[in-house]
Amino acid sequence: MPWLKEVVMIEYINTDSSVSSSHNYGILERSRRIIRGRNKRHPMAKTLTEIFSGTEILNHKGDLNKEVNHLVIDSRRVVPGSVYFALPGLRSDGRFFIDEAVDRGAVAIVSNEERQFVPPKVTFIHVEHPRKVLAEVSRRFYDEPDSNLDLIGITGTNGKTTVSYLVKHFLADGEDPVGMLGTIQYDLGSRSVPAFRTTPESLDIYGMFAQMSLAGCRRAVMEVSSHGIDQFRVYEMAFDVAVFLNLTRDHLDYHHSMGEYFAAKARLFTGETGAIPKVSVINIDDEYGRRLLGMLPAESRLIKFGLLPDADIRAEDVELGFSETTFRVIWPEGEGMIKTNLIGRYNVSNILAALSVCFGMGMDLNEVLLRVESFMGVPGRMERVEGLPGVNVLVDYAHTDDALVNALEMLRAITPGRLLVVFGCGGDRDRTKRPAMTAAVQAKADFAWATADNPRKESQLQIFEDMREGVSQPECIEFVENRRRSISLALDEAREGDSILIAGKGHESFQEFGDTVIPFDDRQVARELMAVKNIKSGV
Repeated sequence: MPWLKEVVMIEYINTDSSVSSSHNYGILERSRRIIRGRNKRHPMAKTLTEIFSGTEILNHKGDLNKEVNHLVIDSRRVVPGSVYFALPGLRSDGRFFIDEAVDRGAVAIVSNEERQFVPPKVTFIHVEHPRKVLAEVSRRFYDEPDSNLDLIGITGTNGKTTVSYLVKHFLADGEDPVGMLGTIQYDLGSRSVPAFRTTPESLDIYGMFAQMSLAGCRRAVMEVSSHGIDQFRVYEMAFDVAVFLNLTRDHLDYHHSMGEYFAAKARLFTGETGAIPKVSVINIDDEYGRRLLGMLPAESRLIKFGLLPDADIRAEDVELGFSETTFRVIWPEGEGMIKTNLIGRYNVSNILAALSVCFGMGMDLNEVLLRVESFMGVPGRMERVEGLPGVNVLVDYAHTDDALVNALEMLRAITPGRLLVVFGCGGDRDRTKRPAMTAAVQAKADFAWATADNPRKESQLQIFEDMREGVSQPECIEFVENRRRSISLALDEAREGDSILIAGKGHESFQEFGDTVIPFDDRQVARELMAVKNIKSGV
């Protein structure tokens, strides 16, 4: 499959995407041109019979021996030889675009809605769960690439990205590259591309797994979101290790309750995704982690981590500092000291999670500990931005009340002066967490600037109105719609010994307003503003 080396990204639908993914459009178009330029016989061509073998089909009309070159879930990406999966979406419905897919040359349509009229040249396949079928078919189309990888899946409200980066760093042995799919980027072994979704659609995932295998990857780490589990994006995926980090309020606009949210996460471990992980790594410091213990199948080996005495991998003698953290880690066969530039108690938990993965994969933790100190951190995760003498300026992705509490409590412990915060709440997302986020900031910070995050298609005034319900000290918070202006005000206010937390967007390099995505990177904006202030002050 050498042609795959030239294809950077697999076709994807954007109806449910939280980002318009315009920055990936050029990549997609290059992929299409590469594919169209090939010979008529596509290198990965299979018949409908081959890729639907074993899948439950309610009914079909037309020939199942047709040759398939592509799997597509966006009608605009259909090329001759494609199978178009008409997926029901949150913002638009793929079934509305079946005619367009047919006009563009689709050889087959898959839908959960039976159609009376089907053009003779097109095969129509009626299924009950099109997303589930998409995962099954994608896996066969790409020759089950997950079976060629030691696959680690990490789920939880907070910490998925940091733990993924830690695991990748610990697994790297200087020979075979380690693949990674997550919130910040997709590392395919021979190249990395910007991520457009934490857990992509199943056909994207399997296509990228295939590219990882071609690049020589034997292991891959991926963040697994609750949406990804609920929408069958990881259905039948053979995880060697699955990790549960924590569960706090988030995504209740989608799951409606914490019970539903937890149930979605739990499916990754219970076999309801079509496969049981060989090893389950669970944070027993988290109440939902402890609840999950009683739901695990006997076939899955359990590794518990945390600060509690009954954890298999646990931390003791934790010392939190301004620029580093030290602690002793204990595991069944030994113990050792850790020093890391990751700050905060939650990063102790993140490191324990990553070490537990390595332990579950049979690695010698004495050797793994040697790699901890060389880990330099994750973009946009409590990332320091230098430039204002005597002031600690940090950018972090914290976008839930629990994440803000953890971040602010950690900074309070190491900040001799005041704690200043710039934060916002995203539009078109769970409105119930907005007052809770504001209340958390009011309780933990000395002063805050509430501002725009990614308003998307929602009015910023409405977002502010929701946030104001959590205000308890109006004299300690200012609402400023312009995010750049808010950061500037915080920097103006800061004095030596203060810490400034710019929260919510972390690594993101854009802001979303309506249908528009504009460049905006908290780190770069802070650097620019600090440079101007230093010039004015003669520093």
